[in-house]
Amino acid sequence: MSSDLRIAISGKSGCGNSTVSRLVADRLGFPMINYTFKDLARDNGMSFEEVCQKAEEGPEFDYLIDRMQVEMAEKGPCVLGSRLAIWLLRDTAFTVYLDAPPEIRAARIAIREEIPHGISLEKMLARDKRDRDRYLRLYDWDVDDYSFARLVIDTGSLNPKAVADRIMKAVREG
Repeated sequence: MSSDLRIAISGKSGCGNSTVSRLVADRLGFPMINYTFKDLARDNGMSFEEVCQKAEEGPEFDYLIDRMQVEMAEKGPCVLGSRLAIWLLRDTAFTVYLDAPPEIRAARIAIREEIPHGISLEKMLARDKRDRDRYLRLYDWDVDDYSFARLVIDTGSLNPKAVADRIMKAVREG
């Protein structure tokens, strides 16, 4: 494997981005970069909802997180797992998009966050729309168009290990 390999993994909430990114990074012995609004909220003593609301009001948090992730990725081989990873590293990384049907994503989120499925689905779909609208406004990137990704995986019927296996195989085959 190339000594300057960068793998960018994106997908909407509930597709397994964080888990799969961590598995791939561990297998390769690479650092994993996944600095998110949740991390920004924690580091600044804010709630996740406050950070999301501020991100809706202005671009500063988005630009900060995205710039930090690109700078970290430029330091060497890594796995960048974030909502915008494949767009941020489009020209410099092996790009992977994880997808799954909304009902499956919502069920995974409901389990993770211990909330009813119906509430999970409603919140997830609203977040998907907010994120898409925001990224179109900030960067003119349509996160529903990931056709340029080198690899697209439907994670709906796969466990994280199987998804990581597919990514590792595709990276090895190059």
